[in-house]
Amino acid sequence: MNKHSIAIVLLTASFLTLSGCAVTRGQETVGAYIDDTAITTAVKAKFVGNTAVDASSIGVETLNGTVMLSGFAKNSNERSTAETVARSVNGVRSVRNEISVRP
Repeated sequence: MNKHSIAIVLLTASFLTLSGCAVTRGQETVGAYIDDTAITTAVKAKFVGNTAVDASSIGVETLNGTVMLSGFAKNSNERSTAETVARSVNGVRSVRNEISVRP
């Protein structure tokens, strides 16, 4: 191998190594980011399918399996139902319920 070929191989290897280390959200790996996206999508889908939860008023974010719920609920029952629904999704490690009840 000549010097040019060795440089290309080393550069390619470094790109492959670095791209698997972290994604834009902190130190999360690509696999964890994909899992979190799937969890967020599943929680939102369950909200849409549940008439006790107004899916358009509740935000869902997931990081390393922890789901954070935000937004507004009509009452405390809707707030707790949203948390219960989120906890029922496969892969959810914990839920932070930051939903505010509208006065």
